[in-house]
Amino acid sequence: MKQENPPRKFQENDNPQCPMPDIAQLIGGKWKLIILQILIFQGTKRFSELKRAIEGVTQTMLTQQLRALERDGLVSRKVYPEVPPRVEYSATPKGRDLTLVFQSMHDWWVRNE
Repeated sequence: MKQENPPRKFQENDNPQCPMPDIAQLIGGKWKLIILQILIFQGTKRFSELKRAIEGVTQTMLTQQLRALERDGLVSRKVYPEVPPRVEYSATPKGRDLTLVFQSMHDWWVRNE
């Protein structure tokens, strides 16, 4: 049986090719984190449900952010062939892999509030 090594913790002197800029590009910004948090913890949502749940986001900005998250494989979009068309968004397995990150941020907030 192959033994897996535990994940290595980040060290200050780690490789300068740190993935943080790439990670920030994928999930950075105000709206992407909120969208992911909703889809990860509340499940599949229609566009209008997301718009109502995110105070202050414009329709254009929500559309742009959902497209970017879909392009990066964190969110999936399903269009139902109905009139009018129904579109639902869900976190992909790659997106749901961020669950522990969100839980860690929540725990940090509670400890430091």
